Amino acid sequence: MPEEFDTGPVRTWDGPVPPAAKPDPKDHLQYMRLALDQAQESPPKPSNFRVGALLVDADTGTILSRGYTLECEGNTHAEQCCLLKFAKAHDLPEESVGEALPTNTVIYTTMEPCNLRLSGNLPCADRIIRTRGKDGQPRIKKVYLGVKEPEKFVGENEGRKKLEENGIECIHVPGLEDRILSVATAGHEQ
Repeated sequence: MPEEFDTGPVRTWDGPVPPAAKPDPKDHLQYMRLALDQAQESPPKPSNFRVGALLVDADTGTILSRGYTLECEGNTHAEQCCLLKFAKAHDLPEESVGEALPTNTVIYTTMEPCNLRLSGNLPCADRIIRTRGKDGQPRIKKVYLGVKEPEKFVGENEGRKKLEENGIECIHVPGLEDRILSVATAGHEQ
């Protein structure tokens, strides 16, 4: 039988968000869990991975945009949806999204960004690389990823390699790999 605790009178909070509820920009697992929540919104299909992504201002911990596979119109990937939605919110074409991104933006993605799209769409690694401000400086300098892309659709993905060759640090966030792969492959033949 569970223990019961007297928590005292119930209090409500009617001020700003209490500090404990504010995202911690150093708690990478917290953001990866939120990206995984996004991945679960993606429809299960045998022809794609269900991936979730978040754009985050690394200085404040603010989530700037969320996205998941097939969220936006067309054959869209999670990172692409994040960037498209942020660009639209700032009345910019996606290729100019860097003009509105904070200087220290990071992206969390449950799976390594793609380097090849069978659909012919621009790969997510290239989309991340082109996020430069008007000053020409990259806005996304770090990519936090949950798992490497399985070699199911395009063979070995070299998205991480391409990002790193372009000066973008890729950091694995451990702890959710089994869950991420389970969500990513829902709808695939086992």
